[in-house]
Amino acid sequence: MTELVSLQENPQNKSGIVQIVEHLGETFVRFTESFGNFILLFYQMILATFRPPYRFRQLLISMEFVGWGSLFIIILTGFFAGAILAYQCAYAFGMFGAQALTGSTVALALCREMSPVLAAIMVAGRASSGMATVLGTMRVTEQIDAMKTMAVDPVQYLIVPRVWATVIMMPILCAVFDFVGIVASYVVGVGFSGVDFGSFDAMIDTMLIPFDIFGGLIKAAIFGLIVSFIGCYKGFYASGGAKGVGEATTDAVVYASVTVLILDYFLTMIIW
Repeated sequence: MTELVSLQENPQNKSGIVQIVEHLGETFVRFTESFGNFILLFYQMILATFRPPYRFRQLLISMEFVGWGSLFIIILTGFFAGAILAYQCAYAFGMFGAQALTGSTVALALCREMSPVLAAIMVAGRASSGMATVLGTMRVTEQIDAMKTMAVDPVQYLIVPRVWATVIMMPILCAVFDFVGIVASYVVGVGFSGVDFGSFDAMIDTMLIPFDIFGGLIKAAIFGLIVSFIGCYKGFYASGGAKGVGEATTDAVVYASVTVLILDYFLTMIIW
C-alpha cells in the first residue's frame, strides 16, 4: 500500500517503471520477430534448393568466392596456429619428458577443434561479411524488390547458391588448414624444439584415427551452413541505407562467430 501511494505521489517513478516494461516488451517482440524471420527464410531456402531452375553458374561463382578467395587467409592462419600450438606443447611436454606427444596432440587438436572453428571464423570475417554487404546493398537499393517484380525468386537466386557453396567449400578449407597446421607443427616441433622426428610421426599415426579427421570435416560443413546463412539473413533483411548495411555486416560477423563457438561445444559432445 505504501509503495502504491509513493508511485502516485511520484509520477516520475511510475513513468520510469513503465519505460522499463515497454523497453523489455519491445526487445522481446523484436527478438521474436527476428527469430521468426530467420526460421522462415531458412525454410524458404530449403524449399528453393530443390525447385528448378537450378543456379549452377551462381553456385560455381560463390564457390570461387568462398573457396579460392579465402584460401590465403586459411593457409596463413593454419600455419601459425599449428606453429604456436607445437611450440607450446613441446615446451609443456618437455617439462616431464613427454615431447613425443607433441605431434599427436597438435594433430588431434587441429583436426577435432581448431581447424573447423578457426576456418569458420575466418570465413565469417571474409565471406559471410561479404554476403551481408552484397545482399544488404541490394535490399536498400530495391534491387531485391525488382527481382520479385521480374518473377525471379531472390531466395533461390541469391541465398541458395551462397549457402551451399559455403557448405561444399568449408570441409576443403578445413582439410587445407589441417595439412598446413600439421606441417607447421613439424617445422617448429622437430626443427626448433628438438622433438624426435620418428616419435613425432609415430605418435600421429598411433593416436590420430580417420574418424577424427572426418568428424572435423563434418563440423566444418555445418559451420559453413550456419556462417553463410547468417550472413545472407542479415543482408536480406537490412534496412536504413548505408548505415543499415554496415550494421548488418557487423552483426553477421559477430553472430556467426559466436554461434560457431557455441555450436562447437554441442557438436563435440555429439560426435565424440
